[in-house]
Amino acid sequence: MSGFTIRSLPGRVHHWIEGLEAWGREEHRRLEGQTPLPLEGETLAYSPQGSKELFWVTNTWQSPVEIHFTSITDAAQALRSLGALWSPVPGRFHRRAALIQEKLPYLSLKPKSFPFRLPSAPLGAWTLLNETTLWASPVCTNPFPEGKPPLLENKLDPPSSAYAKLQEALLYYGAVPQPGDLCLDAGAAPGGWTWVLLNLGARVMSFDRAPLDVRLSHHPGLTHRQQDAFTLKPEHVDPLDWFVCDVVCYPAKLWDWLQAWLDSGKVEHFIVTIKMQGEPDWETLERFAHVPGSRLRHLAHNKHELTWML
Repeated sequence: MSGFTIRSLPGRVHHWIEGLEAWGREEHRRLEGQTPLPLEGETLAYSPQGSKELFWVTNTWQSPVEIHFTSITDAAQALRSLGALWSPVPGRFHRRAALIQEKLPYLSLKPKSFPFRLPSAPLGAWTLLNETTLWASPVCTNPFPEGKPPLLENKLDPPSSAYAKLQEALLYYGAVPQPGDLCLDAGAAPGGWTWVLLNLGARVMSFDRAPLDVRLSHHPGLTHRQQDAFTLKPEHVDPLDWFVCDVVCYPAKLWDWLQAWLDSGKVEHFIVTIKMQGEPDWETLERFAHVPGSRLRHLAHNKHELTWML
């Protein structure tokens, strides 16, 4: 007789973004018409009837279960019966959770050089509610522990730390610019995103009222214009393989400007940061989210912003 029982749970579990829990709860209330139930302090919340994809989350558990167990070995055995790889969400019983995690297959957290592919094996998430009960999900929306991709940090070469945000977005996008691709980088200065694109072998047209870092100025694949990106229109450029944008502006202004680019048919791939100026602009975020074929998510390298990919 096994020392554990597994019970499927309806709905979903959401892992809030640290410091932005209120935005996650408000988004849930708007989409689901109810407030989720706290599960583990301010970190996790349970949505019994949840079915919507949320933006302001680190991760969503899509197939939650409740596991009752009698020993640490039983807990690990129960998790292994559901999936191979697991990442714990820290809680009150951190020492007991660590002992359970030690009995699960090893999860490598070693940083990797960009670019690399998303993990092919699903990564489950779990947390202890008390000494004999845990909640878990073998299917989640984020394939990385606590939503943080193991990107190898480069503190020397990039003009700014923003480079990691584009690298992370490209990981989730599932493709990267190829050598010779034509890319437009709007709001480029000091050049973190441009640096990523050039290192992939792409040709880059960057636009910003400020100059780029001098380390990029003589790169043969770069053309930089010091002008307001919002004065740029599709008819001013050749067809683009990639349109990337990390410009600082109100979401509604960004949406209005991008309409011409979307309608032009001249852009194959979009990666755009939507920066909140105060509280979230829920109406504009919904417009972005409803563009067919697009995705809107919060990245580990985002702060009060979301990344939109098409």
